[in-house]
Amino acid sequence: MNIRRVFAMAYKEALQIWRDPRSLAIALLMPLMQMTLLGYGVSLDIKHVPLCVFDQQNNQQSRGIVERFVSSGWFSISHTLTRQAGIRHAMDRGECIAALVIPANFSRRLATTGSVGVQAIFDATDVNTTNIAIGYMQGVVALINARIDARWAAAHGVRLPRTGQVDLEQNTWFNETLDSRNFIIPGVVAVILALVGAQLTSLTVSREWERGTMEQLISTPVTALEVMLGKLVPYFVVGLIDAVFCLAAAAWWFGVPFRGSILTLFVTTALFILVVLDIGYLISVRIHSQLGASQVALLITLLPTTLLSGYTFPIDQMPAPIRALTFFVYPRYYVTILRAIFLKGSGLADLWAPSLGLLVYAVIIIWLAARAFRKRLD
Repeated sequence: MNIRRVFAMAYKEALQIWRDPRSLAIALLMPLMQMTLLGYGVSLDIKHVPLCVFDQQNNQQSRGIVERFVSSGWFSISHTLTRQAGIRHAMDRGECIAALVIPANFSRRLATTGSVGVQAIFDATDVNTTNIAIGYMQGVVALINARIDARWAAAHGVRLPRTGQVDLEQNTWFNETLDSRNFIIPGVVAVILALVGAQLTSLTVSREWERGTMEQLISTPVTALEVMLGKLVPYFVVGLIDAVFCLAAAAWWFGVPFRGSILTLFVTTALFILVVLDIGYLISVRIHSQLGASQVALLITLLPTTLLSGYTFPIDQMPAPIRALTFFVYPRYYVTILRAIFLKGSGLADLWAPSLGLLVYAVIIIWLAARAFRKRLD
């Protein structure tokens, strides 16, 4: 292998990137747009659930119950209704997800029997949101019941009987604020690097075929390995620049806590970028059309990264055959590594399993990419 020829190919490819507006847009604008849209748009936290209230009692006590729901921060009143039929209309129009119905005899029954039922109606079209809203509402009701019991005991000068009590002392590690953004943003970085890297390198060889310059490339003394290295070096530099931007945005702009080693992060990120670039290069060698190569690269990178890497859906909750399939999805390893480095501060010794999986993937893909290109016109 001749280093001078590799650098000559790299210089040629760098000029091609600089002169190609589409490549520049993919390399520079796409990470910025995706980081902004996915970083702010994707969240598993549900706050201010729109709540419709049908308060038939409408006195100070019933309004205090409604205020408890609002002050919890989990619910916001979207409509105050005057008839039962309005609940169906409000849910049909998407104006509320849950409805609270307080009966007309609320205060009287609470005073005489000490117990009264309050109806909650949910729109279960979105099952995940509904289950979370039900949990929120149960938490608010539990607080209301505790306050009612305490107020009754204080008014009658008695102490509530206790036959035993178990207290739960909660101690949350790694993501102390329970913010889903800290869990999602590292996965967003993996999605961006996979998509951008494969999209860029999927055009390298197919561009030569479409522009009729493949004959000139084949006639040169450059070997197939030198062609691959020369074409991938500029994109590797671009990938590192994009990685620095995305990771810095994750830590400083979105506030994801970074507790790990920069060296560990750099080594694993460089390995992931190598895998992504060689996948795009392999696609470009096999498909001579830039449009076709770009579409295949999008299909191979975007769908596995978003669906099977653990970025959005937990792998341990998938069926056994799908879980087995995820071991062949390279972003799975990088997403695991990123979350462990950012939130746990794990080192290479702790991350040997996903790092080894990524390394094996890199060796196989680089070997396949090196053998794929042949200096022939067939």
